[in-house]
Amino acid sequence: MATEQTKWNMSDIPDQTGRTAVVTGANSGLGIATVDALARAGAHVVLAVRDPKRGEAAAATVQGRGSVEVRRLDLADLASVREFAAGWQGDLDLLINNAGVMNIPEASTKDGFEMQFGTNHLGHFALTNLLLPHVTDRVVTVSSGAHKMPGRPYIHFDNLNLTGEYAPMTAYSQSKLANLLFTLELQRRLAEAGSPVRALAAHPGWAATNLQSHDGSALRRAFMRVGNRVLAQDSKAGALPTLYAAVEDLPGASYVGPDGLGEMRGGPTLVGRSAAASDPASARRLWTASEELTAVMFPELSVSVRS
Repeated sequence: MATEQTKWNMSDIPDQTGRTAVVTGANSGLGIATVDALARAGAHVVLAVRDPKRGEAAAATVQGRGSVEVRRLDLADLASVREFAAGWQGDLDLLINNAGVMNIPEASTKDGFEMQFGTNHLGHFALTNLLLPHVTDRVVTVSSGAHKMPGRPYIHFDNLNLTGEYAPMTAYSQSKLANLLFTLELQRRLAEAGSPVRALAAHPGWAATNLQSHDGSALRRAFMRVGNRVLAQDSKAGALPTLYAAVEDLPGASYVGPDGLGEMRGGPTLVGRSAAASDPASARRLWTASEELTAVMFPELSVSVRS
C-alpha cells in the first residue's frame, strides 16, 4: 500500500517546458498553487484574474523555470470573457477552469445570471468554447464534492437563476453539478469532432482557502474556520487533483479527487460522481441552455487543432 510519501505529488509533474496554460481565479488559493506548480515544471502560465493588481502581486510569488503573465478576466461579465478570448493568439495547451464563488448571498452577474451559476458555470462555458480552437491538449474544470451533497442536487432547468427559491448552498451545488455535466458533454462533442483534446474535471476535497470566507451564513463561516484548521489540507495539496488531471494520461471525462476518507484530503485519484452528474441527457440539455444564455456555441475545430 502506498504511503503518504509515495503518493503522487508536485514533483511527479512531467516537464512542461514549451507548454502554455491559462488558470482562472489564479491570484490566491488553489489557483496560485496550480500556477506555481506548472511554472516550476517549466510552463508559461497566464493568470486570468478579475483584479490585475492582485494578480500581479500573486504572480510575483511564483518561482520556477517557467514564466507567468497576468491578464484580466471577469467571469461574471460575458463582455470580459469575450475580450479575453479575442485577445488570445497562438496555441493553448491547457485551460484550467479553477475560479469560483461559494455559498454567497444572492447576487447577479453583469448579464443578470445568478452569481454562482453565472460565474462557476456559464462564465467558464463561454470561455472554454471561445478558446477551444486554440486548445491543443485538455480542459480541466474544477468541481466539488458539493455536487452530491444531501438533498440530491439537481439542475433547476425551469429556474436556473433560482428566482424566489435562492439558497446559497443550493446554488453552489447546482453550479458544481453543472461543471461535471459540462465536462461530460464537452468530452462527447470533442470526441465526435475527432479532436484529441480532452475534457476532465477535478475537485480539491476540503482545502483551506479564502473561498469559504465569503459564505452567506455566519454560522457556516464559523464552522468553515474550524474545519480549515482541523480537517482541511492546504492549498498546495488541494491543487494536486487539478494538476493530476492536467498532466497525467487519463481518459476524457475523468474526474479526479483526493483518495482519503470522504474524499476530503489525500493523494489524487480517479473518483466517482453522482448519478445526476453522469446523465448524458441532462448534460446535453444544460449545454443547449448554456448556449442560449451566453450566445456562445461549440466551435468548428480546424484540422490543425485535431491533428
